[in-house]
Amino acid sequence: MASMQLHWDIFCRVIDNYGDIGVCWRLGRQLAFEHGRQVRLWVDDLASLDPLCPGLDFKKPAQSHQGVEIHHWTEYTVYPHPAEVVIEAFACELPCSYLQAMAQCEQKPCWINLEYLTAETWAEECHGLASPHPSLPLTKYFFFPGFSVKSGGLLRETNLLRNHEHWLAANPARNGLEISLFCYDTAPVGALLSALSLSETEVTCHVPHGKPLVAVSNYLGGCGPWQLGNALIQPVPFMAMDDYDQLLWRCDINFVRGEDSFIRAQWAGKPFVWQIYPQDDDAHLVKLEAFLNRYCQCMESADKLAIRRLFLAWNTGKSVESAWLNFMERRNSLANYTADWARHLASMPDMATALVNFCARKV
Repeated sequence: MASMQLHWDIFCRVIDNYGDIGVCWRLGRQLAFEHGRQVRLWVDDLASLDPLCPGLDFKKPAQSHQGVEIHHWTEYTVYPHPAEVVIEAFACELPCSYLQAMAQCEQKPCWINLEYLTAETWAEECHGLASPHPSLPLTKYFFFPGFSVKSGGLLRETNLLRNHEHWLAANPARNGLEISLFCYDTAPVGALLSALSLSETEVTCHVPHGKPLVAVSNYLGGCGPWQLGNALIQPVPFMAMDDYDQLLWRCDINFVRGEDSFIRAQWAGKPFVWQIYPQDDDAHLVKLEAFLNRYCQCMESADKLAIRRLFLAWNTGKSVESAWLNFMERRNSLANYTADWARHLASMPDMATALVNFCARKV
């Protein structure tokens, strides 16, 4: 049974947003549902899962939910026997006692450092590299999600695109323009809302609770909804993951942030605008540029200019209004391109399958 790598442990530390736990939860759920793995998800902040997983009791230190065992990870946790595959998500560092137990296993676990998503070329070169532990008989492998066959791919459930098609067939497009606004509270929402207020067509902008709504409320005051010319700015509850997918499918343009919603927006096949997680010395802009180079590679020059202008404006706070108008002029062309981009990504193996295959080769 060990050679089948049936048992998997995923360790996740929640930083300050939902991207890391979102990725780990989607991965764990897919490994259980589609690959028959027995998954334990160890998370240091159970409350972060509460809005993503309706029905979860975050006060319980251990429970099973949607086929995944969920455990509260604390400094006092006593761990069972290590799993056959151990995933250290986003360099969170395994507990020392668990690491020692791994070293004592007769059949050493396959130890994976699941890295953050990046389009930078160096990540493809580092994907799959081995890193022997300096003092223990263990080897860790670096696994990089990405946008090419040289990487570990992107999370995508087997039935995701089929469900998307069925949902679109059952929910015809509505009149007017629908936008989802999922951003950090540092986003230049004032400039965007100002541009939306001048729209000649009806606009509905859906703003989830949390940091997006805080950013909008700080600019407009009150708790909404707000009417700005033809634009209705509509607060919506923070959504479970599957419900959020449907919001992305419904909207014509999606503003997304971080990693998880960024990936899901691409599977939605609709024009999107990404706010990357800010880093010191503007290091995040290098990662943004790497993605734009890859994403825009086959675009017409006018589309490429519109995308680059708005992505950079949204991440720097400069010239948002003019960039938005330029983006809107190219919206139909961008919609066609993004749908093709989603089909291109779907032609490659999904990340969970790639991870299962990668680990099987390391036995």
